Amino acid sequence: MSLRYVTTNEGKIAEALEYLDADVVQFDYDYAEIQAPELESIAAHGARAAFRAARRSDTVDGTDTPVVVDDAGLFVEGLDGFPGPYSSYVDDTLGVERVGELAREADATRAQFRCVLAYCDGDGFEATPEPVDREARRGQDLSADTRDAATTDDTVAGGELPVKLFVGSVPGRIVEPRGDGGFGYDPIFEHDGTTLAEMSPTEKNAISHRGRALAKFADWYAGR
Repeated sequence: MSLRYVTTNEGKIAEALEYLDADVVQFDYDYAEIQAPELESIAAHGARAAFRAARRSDTVDGTDTPVVVDDAGLFVEGLDGFPGPYSSYVDDTLGVERVGELAREADATRAQFRCVLAYCDGDGFEATPEPVDREARRGQDLSADTRDAATTDDTVAGGELPVKLFVGSVPGRIVEPRGDGGFGYDPIFEHDGTTLAEMSPTEKNAISHRGRALAKFADWYAGR
């Protein structure tokens, strides 16, 4: 059975194949992204929408159509996680260099790249709640280890499809732009003394937040 990775980026497929002993195929589906303060909710919504689309697709045989969706962002700790799930929009509007300036002006340079991988195949999973409003949950979030392998299932509350979530993150700090490689926020994000824009693709993939999420997913999916 093929695993459909929802993306228009062939590089993501190549990265997924490095971790997964499975037939991973690209599924070009442009789902409507919800506005939410948590990557988990956005990715879960996308996985449900993509699963339904895959089930309806003429190119998919049968109803067992597992899909994977990912969502990622840069979270600057001293800016309350900004730009977070809005990273792409902020990149297009405010710009990467201005985000770096804001972080340095506020002496808030600690940051992390986070990726949430969401899997849906129509089957049920043992449930733990998806993140809800950040303010409402402040001080009562799940532990990091629990979030890393969280299972979401709102079938009780709303009859929705269950989704399994896997989280990967890379810690670093915001610096003056350096390097000519990468894209997006890579020039201002330094990990272990080197910005992502100064790394080769191989070096970057070795510490990738998406790769770390994929590694966790691969361990689970091997027994699926």
